[in-house]
This record gives sequence, C-alpha cells and structure tokens, in this order.
Amino acid sequence: MAGTEYTRVPYLIVFEEQAGFKDTYAGMMGRVVLEAQHLKPETPSDTVVIFSHPIGGGAYLPMPNAMARLGIHVIYVNTRYRGNDSALIMEKTILDFGAAVRHAKEKLGYKRVLLGGWSGGGAMSLFYQSQAVGPAVTSTPAGDAPDLSKAGLIPADGVMLLAAHLSRNLTLTEWLDPSITDESRPFDRDPKWNLYGPDAPKPPYSADFVAEYRAAQIARNRRITAWVKAQLAELKAAGLENDERCFTVQGTMADPRWLDPSVDPNGRKTNWCFLGDPRVVNDGVVGLARFTSLRSWLSQWSYDDSNADGLKCAAKLTHPLLVIENSDDDGVTPSHAARLMAAAKGAKQTHHVIQGANHYYFGQPRLSAEAAEKAKAWIDGL
Repeated sequence: MAGTEYTRVPYLIVFEEQAGFKDTYAGMMGRVVLEAQHLKPETPSDTVVIFSHPIGGGAYLPMPNAMARLGIHVIYVNTRYRGNDSALIMEKTILDFGAAVRHAKEKLGYKRVLLGGWSGGGAMSLFYQSQAVGPAVTSTPAGDAPDLSKAGLIPADGVMLLAAHLSRNLTLTEWLDPSITDESRPFDRDPKWNLYGPDAPKPPYSADFVAEYRAAQIARNRRITAWVKAQLAELKAAGLENDERCFTVQGTMADPRWLDPSVDPNGRKTNWCFLGDPRVVNDGVVGLARFTSLRSWLSQWSYDDSNADGLKCAAKLTHPLLVIENSDDDGVTPSHAARLMAAAKGAKQTHHVIQGANHYYFGQPRLSAEAAEKAKAWIDGL
C-alpha cells in the first residue's frame, strides 16, 4: 500500500522495580525491560499514538503500520509479559504502559499522547487512563504491590478503542464453558450446557437459554475465584506470603455466539472464531486463562475482582474517545463496542464501523487503510 515513508526504530525502556518474587522468566532481578518500536514517518509531529496489549505482539499488525503510512507517529510497546500471560498482573502492565508514555513525552519529545487500544489493548488503555486521571487502585486484588495511586502516571490526551473487547475478565466469562461444574473433573460435562456434546442444544438458541447460560458462566467464574481466594488465604496463614499455585482452566471458548449467528449478530462466519474452530479452541492450548496462577486469575480473569474491568474503567473516562469496530469481526462482536460506549458517558465519542472487516484486517489492506484514515481524521480534529 502506497503512502508516507517511515522508519521502524527498535528501542528499550528500562526501569527499576522491587517485588517480593519474580513473575517473568529470566532477566535481572529488580529491573523491568520493555521492548518497543517507534514507527516514525518522515513528517515531524508533536503527537504520537502508543499501542500496547497485556501480552503484546502487535507491532507488525496491519493497523499500526497503516497509521504510520498515513504520517501518524506510532509507538508499539510490549509489556514485561510479552507472549506469556500465565502470571500476568494487570496492575503491572499499567506501570509498563506508564513508562512508555513518560518516555514518549520526556525522551522523545512528544507533546500529545494518544492510546491505541487494539483488541485486548482497549480495556488496558481504559484502565491506564482511569488510573492516570483519578488514581484509586492501591494494590492488586490479591493485596500485593503495585500501588497505582503512587505511580505518577501521565494522562493521555485521548483513547482509541479499535476492535476492542470489553476486558479480559468479562470476555473470558462470556467464553467460559459452564458445562464444567467441577474443576477437578473438567471433562465430565453437564449435557444441559455442553454446546459441543452429542446431546447439545441446537441453535438457534432462545433468549431464555442464553440468559441462563450466561448466568451459569458467571457462576463458574465465581467458583474458580472462591477457590483461588481460599488457596491464597491458606498460603498466607502458613506464612508463605510470596508462594504461588499454578493451575489449568479447561473449556474457555464456549460462547453461543460462535455457533449461533443470531446471538449478537454481525458478518462473522458460523462455527468459527478468531482462533479457529471454537470446539477445538475450547480445550486447545491457546485458550484464554488456560495456564494461570492464583494472583493472575484475580487480576486478569476474575469477573468480580479484576481492577481492569473495561466497563468500570470506561465509566471514568472524560477524554475524547474514538471507537472503531469491524462489521465481520470474529473475535469482538457488536455488543462490546455498544456497552463500552454506553459506559463512557463522560467522554466525547466518535464511532465508525468498517464494513466487511475481520478482527485483524488480515488479507484486507484496503480496509485497514480505511480504519487508519478514520483514526487520522479523528486525531486531526482533536
């Protein structure tokens, strides 16, 4: 795709941090090293869009590149948990995001910073902005550091939600398989709720069935959370303040949406999700929360306890908000954008739908360019 030339400059952001134990693999104790890339067009600008995601990996996705080709300065920064969320703490990703914002302003000289909330980076951006503007989170849900109220986070000048889902805790809950009623026997499944079983209820699903199914999903999330809290309490009662327990969560891609296109309808394929066949993904190795820890479950995945709940964070937003959703998205369906916009009542909002676009714009360079053009118009109008 033709457009403005830009250079891609890799760099590191390094800062010191003391913690009771190490939750990322290797590297120096007490030091956090973040990998970042600066997509710098030839035309100077005092504005930069910073993209991040809890587990990173998006520096070469179509959207950041399409924006750079339009002359938008872009930074993509990976959190310390690049590629592995089994021990991820959302509060620490906010420290990482904050380091990137500070570096962009104080080291690179940008006067205006916008947050590029792509997919899972959307709720992360909302969490960051809520704590930069009105810091209130003083610990993780497990009671550990960091205290974000003392982090000195710099507020961004606006937030973009680009094919963004509600948040990790809410999205996982909508995907949880409620036919698992005993986590110690995850493959003994209640046929009433087992969408993939031989006696599975057949789509289209009634509104009553979906409502009961959603309630059963929330109940499963809460059962896991109760077990996690009991495990942590036992460890702390035994004087093992820094000890952890890791566990596996099966059945994490059983959303009725993927089988019934009338549930939260858009142009996605039936019997498909952005990771492939949902029946296979439900117990496959790449499922959300498949491998996790006690503290990470509470911070990332707990329906009630996660501080990174996108709807709660959106309710605190007062800066300008751009929402771009994709009409054929096979990972984020329309109700997510609608619910986030409804929650963000205090923000001036701009909303666009890219017709025919899938979640990543893979194979759709014209549509990724269209989305980038919408973003540029919004940036130019701020």
